[in-house]
Amino acid sequence: MAASSNSSLSGSSVSSDAEEYQPPIWKSYLYQLQQEAPRPKRIICPQEVENRPKYYGREFHGIISREQADELLGGVEGAYILRESQRQPGCYTLALRFGNQTLNYRLFYDGKHFVGEKRFESIHDLVTDGLITLYIETKASEYISKMTTNPIYEHIGYATLLREKVSRRLSRTKTESRKASVTSEENTPVEKITSLVRRAALTQNDNHFNYEKAHNFKVHTFRGPHWCEYCANFMWGLIAQGVRCSDCGLNVHKQCSKYVPNDCQPDLKRIKRVYCCDLTTLVKAHNMQRPMVVDICIREIEARGLKSEGLYRVSGFTEHIEDVKMAFDRDGDKADISASLYPDINIIAGALKLYFRDLPIPVITYETYSKFIEAAKISNPDERLEAVHEVLMLLPAAHYETLRYLMIHLKKVTLNEKENFMNAENLGIVFGPTLMRPPEDSTLTTLNDMRYQKLIVQILIENEDVLF
Repeated sequence: MAASSNSSLSGSSVSSDAEEYQPPIWKSYLYQLQQEAPRPKRIICPQEVENRPKYYGREFHGIISREQADELLGGVEGAYILRESQRQPGCYTLALRFGNQTLNYRLFYDGKHFVGEKRFESIHDLVTDGLITLYIETKASEYISKMTTNPIYEHIGYATLLREKVSRRLSRTKTESRKASVTSEENTPVEKITSLVRRAALTQNDNHFNYEKAHNFKVHTFRGPHWCEYCANFMWGLIAQGVRCSDCGLNVHKQCSKYVPNDCQPDLKRIKRVYCCDLTTLVKAHNMQRPMVVDICIREIEARGLKSEGLYRVSGFTEHIEDVKMAFDRDGDKADISASLYPDINIIAGALKLYFRDLPIPVITYETYSKFIEAAKISNPDERLEAVHEVLMLLPAAHYETLRYLMIHLKKVTLNEKENFMNAENLGIVFGPTLMRPPEDSTLTTLNDMRYQKLIVQILIENEDVLF
């Protein structure tokens, strides 16, 4: 089923690729088991029960014992009732017949019904999902435990024609102009194909910057049958059958998500904005080395603002900075931040600083924050520099590249200190808390660390040619 690793995506090879690539074999065993699972059978109470909770129906039988519940179920597979506990009035139990025995579950309601993590609109849906899960886990426990041992994930390379469309749309060179709008995409057949096809195309696209990025998996309810794109098995249940990457759309079982490599290729149509977007997600989605905001703002500042007094220290007009932010969110790399619109260079500098402040994960990441602070506390300058260099190597590639590019720029700012009065120490005061934040949201920690934050940025600027 796997394709040759050096297969071309060019149009001339479509016919040969079409013979090589085969659709993955979506495994039907678990789907068949779901179809075979017992169906819920509600046992209705013949008389009206006083004090019945308004969110329960006629399946509620009031205060009865386990033995009485067992008798009411009559040994019918899938039969269920609700009862109030004799020992704990006000507590409710779902009694469900499965596997020739009566199972009792503590039942909760907070606007939705639940016995575990999943929340359901109705008791009927809860029982249906429960019976499916019980049946599949009983019949296929060994099969489920081995689902991840032979994944299709690394062998995907099928649907060449669609894959070629993806490649044409997503492959962009470093000098090629990119799409103007970040928030909208033309409606093409590409949107209907799986994230695996996108990944196959991007994996073989030499122009795509190879930054590692973990998937952003979130529990998802799939409407209609869905199969895991890691193990090719059916995702069973009524709701929350698996997880979906909110950046690239990959759909997998929750247990399979632990084995998926950090190879997320974000899809532009899922990236709704530029500011407040994860840095690696943004650069991978736009196939850039660095965030467009950083490149465009720095280019504009170096063209007309390096000698501006108090550059980065003097604040621009807040409303105009917000306008620049909105322009990037709306127009992406086509945003107009020229002097004709924004003659005050402090607005552009402010927009750049705001971009860094709005990052959900700072340029200097939470994971490396304490290591940088510890490095700053070393008294010996040579040892301190070596320690800073070692921590820099721990940064994610996109964060490292962005920081490198910024430090080269800030070094240029310091070379114009006679006119702008901004040396490395002054810039460290401005950019320290902008580029690095403590993992815990503690004002005290931030205040205690400010001088070390300043020192780290100062060291990075003064030694950018050595450190990067």
